Amino acid sequence: MASPERFSAAELTRFASALLQKAGLEAPKADSVAATLVDGDLLGHDTHGLALLAPYVKELEKGAMAKSGQPEVLSERAAALAWDGRRLPGPWLVHQGIDALIPKARDYGSASLTIHHSHHIACLAAYLLRATQEGFMMILASSDPAVQSVAPFGGTRAVFTPNPIAAGIPTSGTPFLIDISASVTTNGMSNRLHKAGRQFEEEWLIDGHGNPSRDPAVLAEDPPGTILPLGGLSAGHKGFGLAVLIEALTGGLSGFGRADPPAGWGATVFMSLYDPSAFGGQDAFLRQMDFVAESCRSNPPRPGVEQVRMPGDRGMQRRARQLQEGVALHPTIAPMLRDAAGPYGLAFPAALA
Repeated sequence: MASPERFSAAELTRFASALLQKAGLEAPKADSVAATLVDGDLLGHDTHGLALLAPYVKELEKGAMAKSGQPEVLSERAAALAWDGRRLPGPWLVHQGIDALIPKARDYGSASLTIHHSHHIACLAAYLLRATQEGFMMILASSDPAVQSVAPFGGTRAVFTPNPIAAGIPTSGTPFLIDISASVTTNGMSNRLHKAGRQFEEEWLIDGHGNPSRDPAVLAEDPPGTILPLGGLSAGHKGFGLAVLIEALTGGLSGFGRADPPAGWGATVFMSLYDPSAFGGQDAFLRQMDFVAESCRSNPPRPGVEQVRMPGDRGMQRRARQLQEGVALHPTIAPMLRDAAGPYGLAFPAALA
């Protein structure tokens, strides 16, 4: 198999911002969205990086993503905020949220924000480095009340989205970057495999009658199948519980969720920053996390495993390599972006030699 084409991260970011601006998005917002999508690919989350750029452009073109404006502050206390995102770009809203929470978390030790009516927020891991580089621990969760693709454990009718949750945890070295979902796989990966005529290696779905399946095509059948909760057929009660928790953090605390009429593809978001110096102390926090990291990385690996990795180790290694050698895009992404850019007269960046 031929090696994938590689592209300059800086050129991809400039291209993505230019395309978003051609579609009408304000320049600062376009810059924020573009950088976030490229960060997703740099970290290896290639279903939630530039794979989303063409769909975002379509949302701008049809007016489903707001092109300008600010979020509406619905509630604000010393360490708590609630925003109506007014269908503004999700990546820009999350970065604005981090900006708003940093001074509050410095003053009060922790601070939280909910956002409803945000547009889609892309790769959750892409935001975590901003927090850890400032010394904060960050929790970020998201749901989409307009979409249902995951059934509750034991059920056959979808109620939830995959409901991702992420955590950035600072250490003395490489931070822990946790980015998981309450389902065993994602809508993005299911769609990619379905378009390619491929199946999952394991039974990660059920059809509309509750029969286990590896085929993502069951999601489009009548009655539709669903993605299984994290833990699958045997331990999916754990993913189900996590999904309910994320619904409470996002839809519950924001006051807008699945009980309301759907408002289109988007996100309801929960985020918190924690300053370790306000609790047991920054040095003590790092000592504990460094011990955990060393205990895991030095753990005797089982057969077939070279070394135990901490969450985020591989992503950070991939990020450093791709910043130096170029971003290896999934083969489906560059053709899709060339098609999206054509009507605007934009040229997609050339591959690196």
